[in-house]
Amino acid sequence: MLTQRQVRLAWALVLPTLSVVVLVAGYPLAQVFYWSFFRADIAFVEPPEFVGFKNYLYLLQDPDFRQALWNTVKFTLISVSLETLLGLAIALVIHSNFKGRGLVRTAILIPWAIPTVVSAKMWQWMLHDVYGVINILGVKLGILVQKVAFLARPELILPAIIAVDVWKTTPFMALLLLAGLQLIPEELYEAASIDGATRWQQFWTITLPLLTPALVVALIFRTLDALRVFDVIFVMSGVNPATRTLAVYNRQTLIDFQDLGYGSAISVAILLLIFLFVVVYMRTLGRGALR
Repeated sequence: MLTQRQVRLAWALVLPTLSVVVLVAGYPLAQVFYWSFFRADIAFVEPPEFVGFKNYLYLLQDPDFRQALWNTVKFTLISVSLETLLGLAIALVIHSNFKGRGLVRTAILIPWAIPTVVSAKMWQWMLHDVYGVINILGVKLGILVQKVAFLARPELILPAIIAVDVWKTTPFMALLLLAGLQLIPEELYEAASIDGATRWQQFWTITLPLLTPALVVALIFRTLDALRVFDVIFVMSGVNPATRTLAVYNRQTLIDFQDLGYGSAISVAILLLIFLFVVVYMRTLGRGALR
């Protein structure tokens, strides 16, 4: 049971950081909520007009918003699922003892160390339908019948970008899961081996249950990042409707269309989507795993 003195000390230690967070994040967030109730252009050429919830009502009718929402959800579900499975597999491999493990661990982090804009531009050239190395090698090796315009065909552009994101972000998942694996005592595996448990049985009864807290944290961090994805999408495809996510559509509304009111409403919608995900996640997976 905490004493009053300990509670006061805790608040004294937290308040400076909390004050900085409120100043840095709270004020801009309040401004976004405020302007979402107005019809206003970003340059204030005309006086702002209070419209109440009209911007939010238009969100429900806007086909571009619905398409961007679907693109965001699809990108998040596919990319995070693949990154989690591949990250877990890589973490299990580099956690085992083998010669050159340190070098492999370092090499795996290279994609994550490359800035997203740089890697997106690099892959944009590699996937080019004329000069791209993917097409050239694919045709030479007989994998492709002819060169394919991965970033021009509507049915291929989003899968191509998801593949780039998986290549870029899987090391992040592997690193988080590796940290969780290193916290599992080796004595548990030794005892299971003595009892005759196979590697597969050890994975399901020891590794996965004890890795769940780290897995939940990794999933939350990565999914929050995917829900607000912007850079890799914008660099590789611009504002293409086939790949335009909520963050890209928000940027287009605010910068290209100069619509401060509706753009602020989209920002609030993104925030609510992330908040909804966190609530559902913590209620279904996180509460028990993070105890």
